[in-house]
Amino acid sequence: MNQSLLPVSPLCAAIGVQTPYDLVEAAGTKVAISRHGAGQPILCLHATAHGGRDFESLSNALVPLGFEMVCVDWPGHGRSPPDASGEPASAKRYAAVLEDLIPILFGKAKPIVIGNSIGGAAALIASLSMPEAMRALVLCNPGGLAPLDRLATTVIHLLVKFFEAGSRGARWFPWAFGLYYRLVLSGKPAHTQRARIVAAGQEMASILVEAWRSFGQADADLSGKVANLSLPVLFAWAKSDQIVAWSRSKRAVETMPQAKVEFFKGSHAAFLEDPSAFQDALLAFLGALSDSPLRPDVELT
Repeated sequence: MNQSLLPVSPLCAAIGVQTPYDLVEAAGTKVAISRHGAGQPILCLHATAHGGRDFESLSNALVPLGFEMVCVDWPGHGRSPPDASGEPASAKRYAAVLEDLIPILFGKAKPIVIGNSIGGAAALIASLSMPEAMRALVLCNPGGLAPLDRLATTVIHLLVKFFEAGSRGARWFPWAFGLYYRLVLSGKPAHTQRARIVAAGQEMASILVEAWRSFGQADADLSGKVANLSLPVLFAWAKSDQIVAWSRSKRAVETMPQAKVEFFKGSHAAFLEDPSAFQDALLAFLGALSDSPLRPDVELT
């Protein structure tokens, strides 16, 4: 059967973009896309085993201010069918999807790209190959910036084993995954979406295996490349992250010529865990990109 016609699990669909949405073909597969509002486009890219619904409250806050909020479900996530290309999940694969999506979705317009975790790594890879297609990046605890040293490879190995047990259907996995996600999304405002993610954990375990294996590959290390990035970047770092730690990514960030860093409550996704502070910082950053204060009737160019 054509994978794009396979039914989507209700548990996974609950995490992803909500209706109305469209399936858009990019890089040999189809991904679910939701679009709300009008104005300067903001493209939102989620973490592994998450979905476009991560950005629901952010969209609700920004649409009335004159932004178009565009959210993606990565292949095999949310309402997107499995990746028809057969390629495993990785930041490199998602960057290829992103590079196809941007001109399809926006034409010559330049979106602000918000990327979390693997979504942030995919945004970095794409921005290095096509910086002219984006206005700026907002990166929330992105992957790829910490050194791929012995500590990193050990953690990656342990997490791959953990998710492999889930993909085999280990009876203890749903309980353990729930505990794990209390570390990943510790902030109270993220509770509802965290519960949805935990409920679908066993179904997403095989994609988590693929993604975490990819993090241990040499080409996942972006730390030596980002000094060449010419775009303005806001790093919105959830400061309690125990896996994508600021202390291990700091050196790479400091090489970036237009990087601004702000810290927030939470463990992995500031826009979910510290939403009001994140929204204030985002609007200030976007306002600084234009010559005049950001208002609903001011379009960034």
